[in-house]
Amino acid sequence: MTQPENKPPQTPPGTPSDDPMRRVELVISDLLRVGVAISLALIVVGSIVTFVRHPAYLSTPDELAGLTQPQEMLPHSLGEVAAGLRDFRGQAIVALGLLVLIATPMMRVAVSIVAFILAGDRLYTFITLAVFCLLMLSLALGAVE
Repeated sequence: MTQPENKPPQTPPGTPSDDPMRRVELVISDLLRVGVAISLALIVVGSIVTFVRHPAYLSTPDELAGLTQPQEMLPHSLGEVAAGLRDFRGQAIVALGLLVLIATPMMRVAVSIVAFILAGDRLYTFITLAVFCLLMLSLALGAVE
């Protein structure tokens, strides 16, 4: 007697998993999940690097307080983050993790724009494009003091 092969069940055409919008929802879900996971990993790694390179933060309250207050050593621009990453500074890695966290929902909006264009929905394409432009504008005009 032969053993039955373990084949995944075939879904007939027209089922919900074959729906293009369902596939877009799955892509968006994966994008959000991966973005948050990468962000979390970067923040954890950056925190570890910071405390390994500066062990005084663990033993001296004044040093630790200096880490949590706005200073010149914390990156406040993309250029400073890039320079800090080249120097393998923990604060720059944490800042990159926060930027990834900010970019994740923005990427979700960008994917939605493409999905609405492919679906031929002009109204939602326009609305989502307007939201994306407002997000980009707020990012560009935001200032760090």
